[in-house]
Amino acid sequence: MSKISRDYSRTIAAFIGKGFIWLAWRLERRRTRLALLNMTDEQLWDVGISRADAYREGIRSFLD
Repeated sequence: MSKISRDYSRTIAAFIGKGFIWLAWRLERRRTRLALLNMTDEQLWDVGISRADAYREGIRSFLD
């Protein structure tokens, strides 16, 4: 395998790796947003978020 092919392969692998990291980060954000929707009013009050704020955050798009 030539040096150019190895460099290209590494670039592609790095790009794919960063894509997986981005996807995992987005899924974690979505999971935590959905968790807000399941919290009680007391729990939301403890973290300083109103029910309306939790709802607004919970319905946000996966890509927001």
